[in-house]
Amino acid sequence: MATLVAFSDYWWDWGNLLFRWLHVVAAIAWIGSSFYFIALDNHLRPPADERDAARGIGGESWEIHGGGFYRIEKFRVAPDELPEPLHWFKWEAYTTWLSGFALLVVVFYVRAGTYLVDPDVRDLSSGEAVALSIAGLALSWVVYDGLCRVLGDRPLVLALCVFAFVAVSAWGASELFAGRAAYVQVGAMIGTMMVGNVFFVIIPAHWELVRAKEAGREPDPAANARGKLRSVHNNYLTLPVVFAMLSNHFPFTYGHRRGWIVLVVLMATGAWIRHYFNLRHGGRNLWIIPATAGIAIVAVAFAIQPRDTVSQASSGAPPSFSEVRAIVERRCVKCHSGASAPQGVRLETRAQIEARAAQIEQQAVVTKAMPLGNATRMTQKERDTLARWIASR
Repeated sequence: MATLVAFSDYWWDWGNLLFRWLHVVAAIAWIGSSFYFIALDNHLRPPADERDAARGIGGESWEIHGGGFYRIEKFRVAPDELPEPLHWFKWEAYTTWLSGFALLVVVFYVRAGTYLVDPDVRDLSSGEAVALSIAGLALSWVVYDGLCRVLGDRPLVLALCVFAFVAVSAWGASELFAGRAAYVQVGAMIGTMMVGNVFFVIIPAHWELVRAKEAGREPDPAANARGKLRSVHNNYLTLPVVFAMLSNHFPFTYGHRRGWIVLVVLMATGAWIRHYFNLRHGGRNLWIIPATAGIAIVAVAFAIQPRDTVSQASSGAPPSFSEVRAIVERRCVKCHSGASAPQGVRLETRAQIEARAAQIEQQAVVTKAMPLGNATRMTQKERDTLARWIASR
């Protein structure tokens, strides 16, 4: 049986590796093209040659890269004749979402009891948790797209409503899922909104332009406007979703008792920083933006520092090491033993436990990130016992 479990873990790790690798590579391509084209739009200047303006050129930009000069032109609506070949940018987005969903399945759905469910948050079955997660992905697109259709001509109100929806989603995810999974869930919901923009709005708008030219009629400029609006939305959502996807490395954020607020603030800060770069590409340097973003991050860092949590948990008489060892053997050794222990962290002997005391404090007491999903049901009383032992050392 142990051999079968180890075999299963081995192939599960390969799925995790390959889908994560593909997801990151595809995301780099998608984010890179998004950043480039928004920067290009902001760099465009009216054409210097009147003949270019007469043939429909709305802006041009000179660039240098890779040992050569490039002259980029953008038509106000469309050229007189369609060029061949015409390069599209869509599979970067589709591959990012598909690989991300596959990674969500491999890591969080296949092992929902470990990674998605935390009984201290909500005692859900694995099936219930997976169903709620998938429903959240679908709901994110329905709500976001509805807001865009109703408020598309009022960008500030739309931005505030989308922000409010993300904040409510973060709170809702924190009430349903383990802290780590809640952050990833919100990131996946935003990613679904972004790929929905590409699949349901941007690419159809492009096809509308192409088919109009093929039919010999003048394209509707509204198609350009729809595609551009959603592309700008995706550009602002990029840094927030990247943070959510990287957050599993930082349990001091998702492990905080108000972790959903931390997520919302850091996501808003990411969008605010993106706004600075978008303005900068257009020739405006508003240094107040990075300054206020830095202040927000420092404020969050001070607000969630763990010293109060540790001091409260560690009050009382120190326990004996035998009590501590019993807790570690019940709750931790199942994973942290043998050659396959995560990151080589083994907790089988007194020496190993004492050498990892700082990590035990951070992971099991402060952030409560361990045990993963609290799969071994470590109680708050046991965490407090560990805290008292660590404080007495």
